[in-house]
Amino acid sequence: MLEENTEQKVEVLINDLLAERNMSLRELARLSGIEPSNLSNLANGKRKRVYLEHIERIADALDIDDISKIIRLTKNATKK
Repeated sequence: MLEENTEQKVEVLINDLLAERNMSLRELARLSGIEPSNLSNLANGKRKRVYLEHIERIADALDIDDISKIIRLTKNATKK
């Protein structure tokens, strides 16, 4: 019998935000003070940890006051 586990994952929606604003990753890095490599890793889901400070800096840089525009919580089902 297969068991299904549900894991939750935080997605940082940097690519969506950049596309909406016609902005480059380097420009967001400049505005937020976050290294471009860190933003790239966040955007591509390669970071295991998401720091609240980074989310706050992105929000400030893009003048966002709703965190759901920056991050999304998704559930991934895995089978055992």
